[in-house]
Amino acid sequence: MTIVASGSVAGFFREVVEEAIKSQRVPANDGTTSYVVSLLADYAKPDPQAEAALDRPLTLLLDEALHTPGTSERFQRLRMLGDGVLYTTGFFGDHFEARGVDQKYVVGIGVTAYHAASTLLGPGAEDRSAPRLDVLGELASTFERWVNVLSEVADATIGRPTGDSRGLLKAYERWLKTGSSKLAEELTHHGLVPMRHAKGVQ
Repeated sequence: MTIVASGSVAGFFREVVEEAIKSQRVPANDGTTSYVVSLLADYAKPDPQAEAALDRPLTLLLDEALHTPGTSERFQRLRMLGDGVLYTTGFFGDHFEARGVDQKYVVGIGVTAYHAASTLLGPGAEDRSAPRLDVLGELASTFERWVNVLSEVADATIGRPTGDSRGLLKAYERWLKTGSSKLAEELTHHGLVPMRHAKGVQ
């Protein structure tokens, strides 16, 4: 992967997301790609309120979102929950695993949130014969594939700034958890040769 200077966070993420989409062979329309790029750009700016929200049980968040009065507020809460689950599962899937939470359960929450938000988009939202761009519906139906895209984006973004020892350590720790070939390549570029053997990592 070549590093290209980008004038914006969104520009940076567009390049990395498009590469990950090709690598993962995810059929994605431009609207969904742009949505995911925007989501990543938004999450690149720390938001303590968004982070705190995902510390609560996901089932509770989903139930609250589904029963929020007012269609507009319900839509926003469902969309934000879907976004949060997609982002955290793609970038920090090991966080849920460390808490003993099954990834399929977490994915199910994200799928349900996006699907419910998609159905609130207005009359005809359920009519799949009507030609329209349904970004949230696409994300719901291909959620796990988008988690893989975001996981690859995480590997690429963590692997890029590995010039200092802290960056190398972060990349190595993520490689230990994911076995990412992109991270292994970046580590090798910096003189580290990660190897997996039957007895573990050397």
